[in-house]
Amino acid sequence: MDKNSFFWKIVDGKVPVPPCAKTLGLEFVEIDGERGTIETRFEAVESFLNPVGHVQGGFLAAMLDDTMGTALAATLEPGLFAPTVNLNVQYHRPAALGPVKGLGRVAMRGREVCHGSAELWQNDKVVATATGTFAVRKIQEKI
Repeated sequence: MDKNSFFWKIVDGKVPVPPCAKTLGLEFVEIDGERGTIETRFEAVESFLNPVGHVQGGFLAAMLDDTMGTALAATLEPGLFAPTVNLNVQYHRPAALGPVKGLGRVAMRGREVCHGSAELWQNDKVVATATGTFAVRKIQEKI
C-alpha cells in the first residue's frame, strides 16, 4: 500500500472521483489498505430504476465492481491499475431508492492476478453479492 497511488489521491481529494463512480454516488466510509477491505456507500437514484421500480441489476453490478475494485486499488503501488477481467454477480433481493452499503475485500492478492468479493446491503439485508478477478497492469499515471 502506498498513499501516493491514484486511489489514495482520490480519497484525499487531490484527484476527482471517476465519472462512473460519481454517477453511482460512491463514497468511502472505511478503508483498510493493509487488509484490503473497504466499506463504501452508494446512492440509488430514480434514474437507476427498472420498469417495476427496482434498481436495475447493471447498476448493482457496477456498485459491486467499484466496491471490490477499490478494495484492491487501496493495496496497489503507484503506477499500477487492476481492471476487472471477470465479474460474477448474484442477486438476492430487489434494491430500492436510497443508500446502499458496500463491503468489499481482496480475497487473493497476486502480482499479476487478484481475486475479490463484495456484498451490497440495504435496510440490513444483503441485496447482491459478487466475486471478481482482476489483472494488475502498469499505467502511465496522468494524475
